[in-house]
Amino acid sequence: MAGFAQLTAMLQTRDMAGTIAFYTGLLGFSVASRWPLEDPVWCLLERDGARVMFMTNDHLGKPAMTGTLYIQTDDVLEVHRRLEGHVHVLWGPEVYEYGMHEFAIKDCNGYTISFGEPTDPAELQTSKEPSGVS
Repeated sequence: MAGFAQLTAMLQTRDMAGTIAFYTGLLGFSVASRWPLEDPVWCLLERDGARVMFMTNDHLGKPAMTGTLYIQTDDVLEVHRRLEGHVHVLWGPEVYEYGMHEFAIKDCNGYTISFGEPTDPAELQTSKEPSGVS
């Protein structure tokens, strides 16, 4: 079977400039690519190992997603301190029984982004799944 090299979410936005400003200004991403250069309708944003693409495709309707973008970090409380007061925090920070310290926000498009840090350093070395998940 062919291998998969990477998974990168491609999400819709109605405000490309606002989305780029949110992700670069508040979350520290950089613009890795955009097309076209002037007034882009697509962009790739990166920070460390995290990548996300945004596109404007009005024919697809209102941007919507039923899932959550999940970013693992090495200091969830520092990320929370930087963002608190600048974004809508949905929950947390809270330590969960499955070994993660997490909180979540809404981005400028209404997408949910959850940030998590393992509470046990050994969690980084294993791929344990939360109880109840198979």
